[in-house]
Parts: sequence; structure tokens; C-alpha cells
Amino acid sequence: MALHPRRETPTVMIGGVAVGSSHPVVVQSMTNTDTADAASTIKQVVSLARAGSELVRVTVNNEDAAKALPHIAEGLEKLGVHVPIIGDFHYNGHILLTKYPDCAKALAKYRINPGNCSIGRKDDDNFRAMIEVAVKNQKPVRIGVNWGSLDQALLTKMMDENSRQAEPLDARDVTMEAMIVSALQSAEMAQKYGLRKDQIILSAKVSGVQDLLDVYRALARRCDFALHLGLTEAGMGAKGIVASAAGLSSLLLEGIGDTIRVSLTPAPGGDRSEEVKVAQQILQSLGIRSFTPQVTACPGCGRTTSTFFQEMAQQIQGYTRDKMPEWKLRYAGVEEMKLAVMGCVVNGPGESKHANIGISLPGTFEEPKAPVYVDGRLFTTLKGDAIVAEFIKILDDYVDSHYSRKETAETVKA
Repeated sequence: MALHPRRETPTVMIGGVAVGSSHPVVVQSMTNTDTADAASTIKQVVSLARAGSELVRVTVNNEDAAKALPHIAEGLEKLGVHVPIIGDFHYNGHILLTKYPDCAKALAKYRINPGNCSIGRKDDDNFRAMIEVAVKNQKPVRIGVNWGSLDQALLTKMMDENSRQAEPLDARDVTMEAMIVSALQSAEMAQKYGLRKDQIILSAKVSGVQDLLDVYRALARRCDFALHLGLTEAGMGAKGIVASAAGLSSLLLEGIGDTIRVSLTPAPGGDRSEEVKVAQQILQSLGIRSFTPQVTACPGCGRTTSTFFQEMAQQIQGYTRDKMPEWKLRYAGVEEMKLAVMGCVVNGPGESKHANIGISLPGTFEEPKAPVYVDGRLFTTLKGDAIVAEFIKILDDYVDSHYSRKETAETVKA
């Protein structure tokens, strides 16, 4: 499927990050620390930012969390970490944002769930209070509808109206429509209360892939607001990764989506930054953005009885990820480099020639030597126990000689 042009949307500025059609699709993530624990939250924000998260959302659920936000912002500033922080509000956001103005100022954006901001009320006073704080502080807002917390009054009204139709729609279709109506009506109210169109991002989160595709395609047809994509509660491990990739990729290929999050459930004690790496890999696999050099490696077969090629591929992928924070400050375009670590002669030389640097390791019964190709030409042949170290030396030399060095001023700014 060909990559379609991005939808045209206004540019929304979130701190120093531009979101919208003319700008790269932005990767974001969310902490799972108790925000009131400023030290732990700062630590995780730093980890997510260093993994490549360009926006980080934190929960603001009580007064202690709201009080901690200015200290979190100050702590990140002292560490030289300038990632914009988004506040996630439910139920009591109108109270926290008005009672703690320093919290409202410290955040780069507010996330408001219209289904959770006026529970049990018939008016929109709570929603209006949050929007007015955003207008006062000139902060953008994401109006984030979620089918797990959809405005029940709206949904009930639309279900009742549907039941009176001669040919009622399926309940699932009414729910999808209610999500879209909730997002669009909330955006309309936000503008009525003073928020500009270029200060609004919409999202409509569901946990099923086909539901995600349907609701975002419909939402994209009916508005030109910037859209945040994500499969809510995607799940753990392979399930969460595959489901997120399936849903987000289809929409991104259609030009839908301006910022994304992969909502993975980490294993107990697991690495929260995995969701950042998965989001980056989705964008890079689609050819939308590049974040780190890619390593092509064969899956192995009966010809590759040794595990050495697997271990080497893992080492090289890890090495490039570890080097990227340094490389991206020094070398322009290095994130687009392609590497290949192949396990036998069948596809090894050919695949290696397609990469910037590739190595074809010997398979079963093959001569114990490993030809290395650079930009399609045989560069050298490696043998012995130091193949990985020698390959890394070739890699480092290639980066230094083939990618232009960034100017000192740009390096300091970055």
C-alpha cells in the first residue's frame, strides 16, 4: 500500500514541538509513576526522553500530583531535558488547574477526556473551566475521547434515537458515532470558550484494531484538526506490539495521524521505554521517519546451525542504539544508515550489497570467512574470533567518513 499524503491540519505547538500535517509525526509516551513522587517521575521522564519520546504525558489526579509538577519541570530543566510535559486530567481537572496555577503553567499541554470531566452534571462548567485555564496560559489541549469512558448521557441519547429508527444501526456503530460526535462537539465548545483551532488535537481511542480504523477514518473525513493516534490498552508483549502496528500502520499509510503513542503494558519491572521504541519502529518501517540505523538479519535455517550470526545481529543493533544519542548530535543523516548481518551464502552477499555495510557470515559447511560489503562493493573479508570488533571498527569509520558533521552551534543547541 502506497503512503498517502498527510491530511492538512493547523500546526499545534506543544512546548517547542510542532504537531501537524507539515511536520514529522511525533512520538509520545506516558509515565506510570506516582506523579506526586517527583524524583521517580523525573527519572522516568528522562528515560523516556532519552529513548526518543518527543512528548511525555503524566497523570495529574490529585493535589499532591499538581503540587509536584513545578518541581518536576524544574528538575528536568536542571538536567537539561527539555521534553514537553502533558498533564492528563480526569474528573477533577477543573479544580486542580484553577487551584494550582503553577501546575497549569508548568505543563505544555492538557489532555481532557470529555466523558470524565462533568460526571453527573448537565452542564459543561467543568470542561469550560479547564478550557479557560488553557486560554489564559495559552496552552494547547488534546480532547481525548475513549470508548471505555464515553459520555454516557450522549451515548444513551444516541442509542435511544437509534432505537426509534425504522432500520436501527448496530450498537457498535452507534458507539463509534457517539465517540466522533463527542470529540467534535467538545472541540466546538473549546473554540466557543476561546481556544484556537491550532490549539486543539483530537483523539478517539478504542482497544480493537478494526474499531480503531473505522473511528479514525470517519473522524478524519469530518474534521481537519490534528489527530493523536493510539490503540488504548493495547496489551502486553507481542499482542500489544502487533495490534498497535496493525492499527497505526494502516492509518499512517493513509495520511491519518500527527502524533502517536503505543500503549503497551510492561512486564512487572519491565522497561517503560519499550513503547517508545515500538512507536519509532512503526514509523521507520513505513518509511515515514528515521530514528536509528536498521539492521537486516536473516531468520536462520538449517544452513545456519551456529547462533553466532544471531548474537552478532543483536550486538550490532544494540551498539547502534547505544551510539545514537552521540551520533545524532554529531552526524547528519546517520539514522538512515542500513546494515545487514546475514547467516549464510544463500542471501548473505546479495542482501549485504543492498545495505550501506553488510556482512555475510559462514553457514554450515561453508568456508570460515565473512566477506564485508560497503555500499555494494566487497570491502574486506574477516576471519577469526574478532569479527564483531572488526566489523564495529568498519562501522565507526564509515559513520565518521560518510555522514557530514553538524555545526558546533547546532550540536550545542541539540
